[in-house]
Formats: sequence, C-alpha cells, structure tokens
Amino acid sequence: MAEIADRTMARPASIGDTTDTRAPGAAASHRPLVPLASMAADRWRQLCEAACEPNGYYLPGWEQAVNAFARGRTKASALAAWNGDRLIGLMPLVSMWRAYKIPLPALVSAHPYGTLCTPPLDRAMATEAAAQLMQRARDAGAHALVLRDMSLDGAVMKSFAEVLRRDGIEPRVLQSVSRACLDATRDADELLREALGAKKLKELRRQRHRLAEHGEVRFDVARSPEQVAAALETFLALEAGGWKGARRTALIQNDGDARFIRHATAALAATSQCEIVTLRAGDTPLAAGIVLRHQDRAFFFKIGVDERFAKFSPGVQLTLDLTRHLCADPVVASADSTASPDHPMINPIWRGRFAIGDVLIPLRAGDPVVSLVHAAMMARHTVRAQARRAVQLMRKPKTA
Repeated sequence: MAEIADRTMARPASIGDTTDTRAPGAAASHRPLVPLASMAADRWRQLCEAACEPNGYYLPGWEQAVNAFARGRTKASALAAWNGDRLIGLMPLVSMWRAYKIPLPALVSAHPYGTLCTPPLDRAMATEAAAQLMQRARDAGAHALVLRDMSLDGAVMKSFAEVLRRDGIEPRVLQSVSRACLDATRDADELLREALGAKKLKELRRQRHRLAEHGEVRFDVARSPEQVAAALETFLALEAGGWKGARRTALIQNDGDARFIRHATAALAATSQCEIVTLRAGDTPLAAGIVLRHQDRAFFFKIGVDERFAKFSPGVQLTLDLTRHLCADPVVASADSTASPDHPMINPIWRGRFAIGDVLIPLRAGDPVVSLVHAAMMARHTVRAQARRAVQLMRKPKTA
C-alpha cells in the first residue's frame, strides 16, 4: 500500500511522452492511475483554458518539464477525469511514501516547483470532475488524498467540499498560511503609496538615482521565446551569484533543475504564458524575475539579484516596476507572489493576502485509516515546526 502511486512510475518520463493526442482508450479507462508523462498535451492545454481556477504551475508546458527533469520531482502519476474524450480534471500525484516517507495508503499532490498545487477542473463540470478524481483514487486503493498548497477559498476547493458534503464528510485543513498577492485592477501608484507611504517611496527614489550613476536604469520585459531564453540566462547567473548560489540551491547548479527551467520557460513563452522581467543600470543587470501567466492571474516564481548593489534594494526596485507593469495590463486581475508567508521583501509591497494550505480529503466516511493519515501528518508538521524554531534560535545573534 505504501507504493500506491510508485508502481505507475516504472518508465522514465520525457517531454516527448506528452505529445500523444489520443482519447483515453478502453485499457486506459480501467487504470485509475497513469503516468503523468502519458497525458495528452493538447487535451491538458484545453482543460487549463477552461479551468475554474488558474494555476500557472500546473500548465502542461511547466509541469511536463518538472516531471521530466526537475531534481526529485520526476515520474509522477496522475488521476484524470473525462467526459467522453474531453479531459475535465487532472491531478498530478505521488504516493505518501514518496512524498513523506510515511507508509500509509494515501496519494499526495505532486509538487510542481511552485508553491501552488490547485489542480485544474473544468469550470462547466468542476464538481463532476472532483467526484470522478476521488473515485479514481479509491479505485487505486487510496483511503485519502493530501492536497498540498491548495487555494483554500477557490472554486476547486469548493468543488471537492461539495462532493464530500454529499457523503457527510468534511475536508480537514492540516495547515494554512496567508501569503502576499497583488490586486492588479488598482492604480499602481495609489496602491504603492498606500502600501509603503511617502517617506519609504522617497527613499526608494533616492536609491534609484544612485543606481543611475552606474547607467540609465530601465525595466525590460522579455516575452518572445528568443527574448525569454536570453533573459533566463541572465536570471540564472544572478540567482547563482547570490545567497542561493552560496547554499548550492540555485537552479543552474543542478543539471536536472537547469534543464527543467529552460524547457518550461521556453514552452510557456511559446504560448505567451511566461515573461522574464529584468532591471538594468546601463548594461549591468541588477535583478531579474520569472513571471508565469494563466488566465487573469500572474505568478511571481523567483527573483535573482546582484548583491553587489544590495544597499540600493534592486529586488524591491524590480518589484515596484513589476507592480506597475501588471497593474497596467488589462488582462491581469491579480498576482500571486507564491512566496513564503513571512517574506520580508514582498509582504510590505503586495498587501493583499491569499490563503493556501494542505488539505486532507477522506475518500470514505468513518474510515479509521484516514485518522492514521491525519495523525501522521499532524505529527510531521509538529516536528518540522520545532526544527524550524531550533534553527531560528541557533541563528539568532547572542547578546552580551
């Protein structure tokens, strides 16, 4: 039971595996879990266009690249919901053993290298899609789903809750946080004045003038596949030159991660769903960020800065320009920072909050195994919280 999802992961994944456009045949319809790499890319793309809730990290071009290359995130499985030959729901998954080394029969959201795992459900059949995904999980032998980093107040969570309500079951929120988001329908300058105040903005203007001593300061947006490919290399160099590089966690420092991000950004740039924004002083790149787009929402994936200019706040300067850029775009209604809930840079600038959490979905009423899954997850969260506090105490400066 611990290997409930892993048995579908025997063959290596590749980008080429995702080009199959056939409808699910009779054999596939009897397999509740399939390799994620076998999902038809065109139907997946159509589902994302019709999805009731946006998630740039489960767009096929992004998640296919994660599944094929990213360190520790390859060879995921999937549950798929169909209406005839129309894909109406998709949930990338791994076993609970693979996700947490916990030997219990549950399936867990496959992490897409971005902190949002809300699965795409067709807006016209969202509840039906949720019900079908849950039934396929039961057919695979699972007793529960653990949906990581879910949008707690969105249409997808409401669809799962409606299906559970029919059986007298309630979802269990294992943990929840609120992170920064941007209301991009507002005037950017007004929003920034409210968020930062006149004094802080004046100081940031002073810092920008100082940056201009190194050359004209400009904000560039790469959109085409060729522009994005070039801008990505600038981003990767900036990220590797900072603290992530020092900790050996920069994307370019792992071959699989580097291949993932190059494939993913190229694929999404081809469908106008990826931009890379760069702040420069003359010919010197100061900061760069990767931004995904899905429907009316943007997703701020990562930022890299040249720490030689740290005293001039290049990351903040880039984020101010990005805020103005997104607010000026009539297509974008909101932006998810996808940052940690206590992020010191983005929180003071983007004052909106977006609730996400890990949610346990029981698949049967009164199932004692679900209680075991719940207890194991809560114990894990407790241990991790204690470990984080211990690390914070060790890093805290000692006073005389």
